[in-house]
Amino acid sequence: MEFARSGFGKVRGLLGGRSGGSPAAATRLSGTEQQQALLLLHDYEQSGLGWFWSTNSEGRIEYLSHCVAAKLGKDIGALVGQSFHALFAPDDNEDEAAAQRSLPLILSAHKPFSERVVRAANEAEEVWWSISGRPQFSGGTFLGYRGNGSDITASHRSHKDASRLAMYDSLTGLANRHRMTQRLTAILTAYKAAKRSCALMMIDLDRFKQVNDTLGHPAGDELLKQVAQRLQQVVPEKCETGRLGGDEFQVILPDVDDRGNLGEIAKKIISILSQPYSVEGSRCVIGASVGIAIAPYDGISSDELVRSADLALYSAKGNGRGQFRFYSADLHNEAERRRQIEEDLRDALGNDQIYLAYQPVVATSSNIVVAMEAVLRWRHPELGEVSPGIFIPIAEETNLIGALGDWALRKACADAAGLPGNLRVAVNVSPMQFANPGFPSLVTQALADSELAPERLELELTESIFLNVDSDIDEMFAALKRVGVRLALDDFGTGYSSLGYLKTAPFDKIKIDQSFIRGVTEPGSRNLAIIKAIVSLAEALDMDTTAEGIEAHDELDLMRSLKVSQIQGYIYARPVTLDEVEEAMANGEWVIDPSGPNRYRSDRMTVLRKIGLIHEDYRYEVTMRNLSRTGCLIEGLLDVPIDTHFVVDFGEGQLAVAVVKRSTGSMQGLEFELPLVDDGAGGLCTRNRVSPYLLAAAGMPLASLPEGYYPLAPGGSHGPASFSMPRFAEMNDAGRKSGRA
Repeated sequence: MEFARSGFGKVRGLLGGRSGGSPAAATRLSGTEQQQALLLLHDYEQSGLGWFWSTNSEGRIEYLSHCVAAKLGKDIGALVGQSFHALFAPDDNEDEAAAQRSLPLILSAHKPFSERVVRAANEAEEVWWSISGRPQFSGGTFLGYRGNGSDITASHRSHKDASRLAMYDSLTGLANRHRMTQRLTAILTAYKAAKRSCALMMIDLDRFKQVNDTLGHPAGDELLKQVAQRLQQVVPEKCETGRLGGDEFQVILPDVDDRGNLGEIAKKIISILSQPYSVEGSRCVIGASVGIAIAPYDGISSDELVRSADLALYSAKGNGRGQFRFYSADLHNEAERRRQIEEDLRDALGNDQIYLAYQPVVATSSNIVVAMEAVLRWRHPELGEVSPGIFIPIAEETNLIGALGDWALRKACADAAGLPGNLRVAVNVSPMQFANPGFPSLVTQALADSELAPERLELELTESIFLNVDSDIDEMFAALKRVGVRLALDDFGTGYSSLGYLKTAPFDKIKIDQSFIRGVTEPGSRNLAIIKAIVSLAEALDMDTTAEGIEAHDELDLMRSLKVSQIQGYIYARPVTLDEVEEAMANGEWVIDPSGPNRYRSDRMTVLRKIGLIHEDYRYEVTMRNLSRTGCLIEGLLDVPIDTHFVVDFGEGQLAVAVVKRSTGSMQGLEFELPLVDDGAGGLCTRNRVSPYLLAAAGMPLASLPEGYYPLAPGGSHGPASFSMPRFAEMNDAGRKSGRA
């Protein structure tokens, strides 16, 4: 009661009573009127609609309404004497947090304030107040503050919800397109002035439409929620993730330009999004493709960077999906080439441009060819041989894969029927073909037309047939086995199936994907244990095993020691024409002796391209013959001493410091100071690039790098400014020497 009485006096002071108010104000009210006013104020406090507070000159609480203490879950006596700031808690919202940070400045300056929004220091629930305060003076001396407050929790929450709807996706809770655009624009504007970098990832879900169409839109919405949750698990802190709409997502990564790190993040995103989902009791699997662009290299403005990332994403999806790509100037040409391929593919089959090649499958123990895999090939009249890795995904997107697959099935059966002996032919079956209820009839008809024995036909199915499991899949397996054909599970371990399916699916063979073969002979490789497990599993289930992609003798020897049944790879043969198959089988059995390197060098690729080589202040143009993560072989300079240092200019701002480790005539082997990283397209790139800001400092315009070569010294885009004569003689394309100091 003591505090209540003193508190009552404080409220009376607010009306101009004995607590330091204006005498003039007191004379305006009679004692009865003052008493009535105090009762009204007390009722107002009790109603919870508003409350009062006051502090001394040191900012410590002298009076506080009981309803405030109750809301904070504390005793009123414990709050009196505390700092006024102890009533409030920090907030995550940038604007509101800034408002709360400015409040101490106002109080220290003894300034009046009105309707400041603050968050109550209440851990149990979220409470928001609007507070006002007026400084009190006597004879020029500051006495403290008096003020009032009100609870605005309901209206503030409603306002925040409305703001969130405008800036965040209502389904996933991620930032929406509007907020992501605002954030990217703000970051790039600030970073341009500070000469900092920012990466942007565009993510598109693969096969999401199939799930949406099969299970319905509510299931599709649930799947998108789970995708959002997984993205937030793998995207680094201080990066923002948003959903742009549909199955498109975006990630902003400030101050990140290391393409090695970006590649690893992209791989994690693809991996986690490709794991199976459980949606409304159904198991479904999708995938993801990622396009990456980095400011300022690939764009200065948000529009430029988004276009670059979109183009990289388009390339990733067009080259097989489930991949990532970095933007490069070459992608403009690649996109145009892909559009041409898509148009021309529709007429390729009718114009006899599609044909089959056959890769031998060899018995591990005897080197005898026991089967051959039929692989689609496309000989384009202008582009030449188009890689299946390019046109097969396009065929799947444009629904042409069914026609191509059916043609390949009939053609392979007819070709195999004309061969002597019992050589089997393996034909790849797309998920679209497998999902067709009439597929067993097509197989039966192809066998009947060619008169090929059913046991000589092997249908290779990838794990994607288990994408959306339903009862029809067992019926399809049963129908095909009634026909009498063999079934092989292709690319085992890289897709979406589980071991449970192998107990019921009647496969005759498991094909071990070449991704498990790469590096299997290297010390510490986990692939060895995986292959051992696959072979043991196949033996237990009475299935054959085929190891794909064997190229070197050490790999072959290891597969033999593991008792893999069959081998398929370049160590025996590349895909060959039917004429070559007939010639090889003219004398009966087809036996191939393995031929290849003793050890597989998986990190070195053959290339043939022009690059720049910078020594001191002179730039040479040379030919790169091969490339690995740690070095390259170049040709074009004569008699370069060992340990000579160069800067290798790969173009588009990609520079690598290297030292000569081997030198013979016009050939030099270079070792990089820093290893290259995966570019997502099966190639390699430098981790970092020379910033356009540095080029701008050298006199070039500040813009994203266009295609071509860029000097490190002033001289414009036409070539570097040379300050001395070249140290080494160059070989031109005709093999002649050019000038030398």
